[in-house]
Amino acid sequence: MAYDDLQDYMAALESKGLLRRVGVEVDPELEITEIADRVMRQPGGGPALLFEKVKGSPYPLLINAMGSEERMAMAFGASSLDEKAAEIEDLIAWAWKQLRGFNILKAVPEALPKLPVALSLFPRRVSRPKCQELVSDEEGFSSLPVLKCWPLDGGRFLTLPLVCTRDPETGVQNVGMYRMQVYDDRTAGMHWHLHKDGAHFFQKYQARGERMPVAVALGCDPAVTYASTAPLPEGVWEMLFAGFLRGKSAEITKATLSGLDVPADAEFILEGYVDPSEVRVEGPFGDHTGFYSLEDEYPVFHLERITRRRSPVYPATIVGIPPKEDCWMAKATERLFLPLLKQLCPEIVDLSMPLEGVFHNCVIVSIKKRFPGQARKVMNFMWGMGQMMYTKLIVVVDDDVKPSDVSTVAWRAFNNIDARRDLVFSDGPLDALDHSSPLPRYGTRLGIDATRKGPEEGHTRPWPSPLSMDEHIKSLVDGRWEQYGL
Repeated sequence: MAYDDLQDYMAALESKGLLRRVGVEVDPELEITEIADRVMRQPGGGPALLFEKVKGSPYPLLINAMGSEERMAMAFGASSLDEKAAEIEDLIAWAWKQLRGFNILKAVPEALPKLPVALSLFPRRVSRPKCQELVSDEEGFSSLPVLKCWPLDGGRFLTLPLVCTRDPETGVQNVGMYRMQVYDDRTAGMHWHLHKDGAHFFQKYQARGERMPVAVALGCDPAVTYASTAPLPEGVWEMLFAGFLRGKSAEITKATLSGLDVPADAEFILEGYVDPSEVRVEGPFGDHTGFYSLEDEYPVFHLERITRRRSPVYPATIVGIPPKEDCWMAKATERLFLPLLKQLCPEIVDLSMPLEGVFHNCVIVSIKKRFPGQARKVMNFMWGMGQMMYTKLIVVVDDDVKPSDVSTVAWRAFNNIDARRDLVFSDGPLDALDHSSPLPRYGTRLGIDATRKGPEEGHTRPWPSPLSMDEHIKSLVDGRWEQYGL
C-alpha cells in the first residue's frame, strides 16, 4: 500500500504498536538524542518516537520512524525487504528477457500486468498541495525543533532534509539528503559532498556566477524519504524511484519561489538559494562512523520562505555508533539493489554490509567461483559501481558461506588467505567523512579474497574440505535427541 503522507504512515505504525508518544517536554539539545539512542539499541531497533512537546518549538518531532527492517518494509508496502527485492528482480529479469529476444506478440501480453508498475514511475502533479497550506516569509529555522545531537557538534543540524535541486543545463532534477547545520534564523550549511549530484549542479551555477535555487522538503512519505538516500545512477530523479517503491505515483508540486519540483506531501518546504561565492565552516558533527566528522567549508543555504501543512510534524534522525535508524535504511539499499548487482555481475550470489562497517565501509560478497582471479574481478566491479567506490573493505567468500553470518565469514577470512596472494590494494575515491585516509576523499581500499584456491591461482597443495557431519547421522540424532536427556 502507498501512504498518503508521513502522518498516514505514523498512523499505520501506531495501529501496529510500533510508535510511542512522549507527552512530557523534552529538549532538542542533546536530550532527544540520548533518549533515541537508548531506544534504538533495544532489540529490533525499538519503536518510533513522537515527541509531542519539544522545548522552544510548537511542532512535534518524529524520530526512528524507519528504525527496523519491519518498518522499512512497511514503508514500501511489503512484508519484508526481500519481498520487495523479489519484485525488482522479477522486473529486471523480464526487461532483460525482452532485450535478448523481443517478440511483440509475446511482449505486449506479458507487459500488461506490469503497466501499473510503469505508470507509478511518473510523478503526479498536484495543484493544491498539503505542503503549501500555510506560507510564511517571517518564520525561520528558530521555529523548528532542530536537534543538537552530540556534545561536540558545531551546532544544531537538520538530519533528514530532502534537498531538491535542478541542473541548470539539462533541467535534470535531483532529491538528495545532505545534512544542514543551522547558523542562525536564516542561514544553514549545505553539506553536499563533491561526488553528489547536488554538488555537481552547484559547480555549474558557480561557473555561471548565478545563485542556485534550492528547496528543502521535511517530512515526506517514507518511500520518498528513503529514495533520496538511494544510490541511483546519475541523472535518475529520485521521485521516479519513489513511485516504484510505493506502487503509486509520487506527488509533486512547484515551489512558490523557484518553480523547483518538490514533494507535495511534505510537512514543511524550506525555500531559498545557495550563493556560489559564499562558504562557511560547517561541523564538527557526530556522524554514522561513530566519530565526529571534521570541520570543513561548505556552501550556505539562505532561507527565504517556509511553506507547511496546517499541523505539521518535524522529522529527525540521529546518527552515531550503530545500530541507528540509518542502518536500517542502508539495509534496505543492500537488499533492493542486490538484484541489479547480480544481473550485472552474475557470479554474485549474495552480499551483506555489516553494521560494524557502518555499511559503506565494508561489503561481504559470496560468489559462484568458476575461474582463477574471479574474486578480484568482482572486487573491481563493485568498486566501479557508484557509491560502492567508497567501500574501504570488500571480503569475497565462496557461495557456501552466507555473507550475513559474520562469524563464518571471519572463520574463512582468518583461515583461507595467504596475505601476499589474497590481499588486493586499490587506490581510489573515499567518502568525505573518512577520517583515516592521509588525504581527504582519496585513499587505499582493501580487498580480501577468502575463496578456495587451486593450482591455477598458485596453490599447488590440496585444498581441505570443511568439517561437516554425515546427513544420515544428523537425521538419526535429530530423531533421538529427546532420548539423550540433554
